[in-house]
Amino acid sequence: MFAALPFVATLHLVPRPARVSIRNACSAAVPLTIASTFDTGAREELNERWSALHIGSLRVAAAPTIVVRRDAALRDQAYRLIVNSHGATIQASSAAGAFYGAMTLAQLPLRAGGRWRMPCVQIDDAPALRWRILSDDVSRGPLPTMRYFEQRIRTIAAFKMNGYSPYMEHVSLSPTDPLPAPLDGIAPAQLHELAVYAKRFHVALIPEQQTFAHMHNTLKIERYASAAAFPHGFLLSPASPITLPYLTRIIRQELAAVPHPPFFHIGSDETSTLGQGTTAAYVAAHGGRSRVYAAHVNAMARIIAPSKARVMLWDDGIENDPSIMKMISRRDVIVNWHYGAESSFERYIRLIASGGFQQMVAPGANNWNQIFPDVTTALANERRFIDEGKAAHVLGLFQTVWNDDGETLYEATWYPVLYAAAAAWQRGDVDPARFRADFPSAFFGVDDPGYADDVAALANILTRLESAHAGTTDRLFWSDPFDPVADARLAKVDLRAVRLKAEGVEQHLFFRRPPLHANAAAVMFLAARRYDVLGREYQIAQEVRDYYGDARAHIGEPHSPSFRDLLWCVYWFWELRDDFEGLAPLYARAWRYESRPGHLASNLERYHLAAQTAIERADALERAIYEDYVRNKTLPPLDSVIDVSTP
Repeated sequence: MFAALPFVATLHLVPRPARVSIRNACSAAVPLTIASTFDTGAREELNERWSALHIGSLRVAAAPTIVVRRDAALRDQAYRLIVNSHGATIQASSAAGAFYGAMTLAQLPLRAGGRWRMPCVQIDDAPALRWRILSDDVSRGPLPTMRYFEQRIRTIAAFKMNGYSPYMEHVSLSPTDPLPAPLDGIAPAQLHELAVYAKRFHVALIPEQQTFAHMHNTLKIERYASAAAFPHGFLLSPASPITLPYLTRIIRQELAAVPHPPFFHIGSDETSTLGQGTTAAYVAAHGGRSRVYAAHVNAMARIIAPSKARVMLWDDGIENDPSIMKMISRRDVIVNWHYGAESSFERYIRLIASGGFQQMVAPGANNWNQIFPDVTTALANERRFIDEGKAAHVLGLFQTVWNDDGETLYEATWYPVLYAAAAAWQRGDVDPARFRADFPSAFFGVDDPGYADDVAALANILTRLESAHAGTTDRLFWSDPFDPVADARLAKVDLRAVRLKAEGVEQHLFFRRPPLHANAAAVMFLAARRYDVLGREYQIAQEVRDYYGDARAHIGEPHSPSFRDLLWCVYWFWELRDDFEGLAPLYARAWRYESRPGHLASNLERYHLAAQTAIERADALERAIYEDYVRNKTLPPLDSVIDVSTP
């Protein structure tokens, strides 16, 4: 017999299963053995995790200790996992359910007395939402290598997500229309390879191709410029004779690479300029903005129809005018995106449901334009939105990661992404404190709660910095600390507290390399160091102003320490030089782990330019010290010496 025991709390499983029963006195030795027919994706996932943790690799045996049995009574994706002293049995009605049972099995081993053992349990589990999809922005900076695409897919599958949707504006390397794509864009063969690879892990690859707005990187090419609503602009005009043929070619090529996906996302968000510029007369002649918008959706649906994929589109057009729902097919799936920490999202969910449409809720990782994601906002957004989606029986989760400013890193997003995965799988509410306790073991493979504390510390730093209303943290990091407006805003922030929090994370991670996802830990270290440097930048600005002002006030006085203090100011600029140049290789290493070269050079240039500015200011200050202060007993205003522009 099985009985629920307090020991269950020591199983740090993400997602947490619906029902777990456990026997204290029973355990199984690991690693276990498998049949030759065992799911290849599950075997790869188990071997990757268990090998990294030094548990061992699975071996094929004639009498395997992991047995998979079909149970038609269980619904699709559900599983029952039973572990006894002889091994493990996974029961499921589908291959996907058996895979998810194996993913729970992967996280079960516990280390005690220097040995790995598998607790004897019975776990009954099934997902709350049918679809649990991650959407990665691969168009505005970072563009994953094939190796990292595959790692991203394996990782989301290990945490029971079943869809991956790369958001593409211009990065699909079309054989007929290659010019908009970067030189290292995603070739059709690569897209096909990813679809095949994802299927091995029970993940559907869902193409997400913008087809309306967000098309500047196509429209900047003169060959397509005549299709822009405004010169080389943002919106692809439905009035242009080249628009529909272009989109037809692109979509058909992507569907040839990924034949018969369950969905095809046509984007079509943020079309606020529809009806302006070159589209004004067309919209007026075709019944107004909403009719033209609906006609676009229907035209894309006709292109996609032979693949049998369901059209997905963002919901903001419908929010602006719900009458659009009467003009498009109810087979379309509306992706309901909202990224703030709102008290409720029910009104958005009810609106789409009122039109008879299936929908997916789309919270955000709140990583865009940030040194590290705004975890506080992200989890509040995900928790409420997904819970209300589950209550409304929506079709699924469409978790979004955006890279608006082109320098954010995918490895920084795992905490909010996996929280969303857990929330979409688990039937009840996912307590952030419980998730925080489970995360280090489930993700990094360690018992050290310090890794979750590091995430909390980084979140606290962001909250402190954004309380100054100085913009996102990337923007703040690259701002000039000698700008009086920025300096005045940061004067309200306890920079010492910011730096101590950051240095606590750096101290914890300095020598640590967890067995799993070590590069995610390295990116946390990088974020902490950037926060530390950001705080120091603004401390230096204040200290230099104070030292320099004191020197000007005491020129010519006997025994004045001003000369020494002015030289310290030069050292402070050299410190900034070294800080920025020290960050550059850390950032480059993190980028190269994930992404193709693409934007890396331009992002690194910012570090080098910041270092060069510090060098030039140090040199200018030295000239002022020796040519003005020493020779002439005078000092010009600091801002004129170091070339600070006054807004």
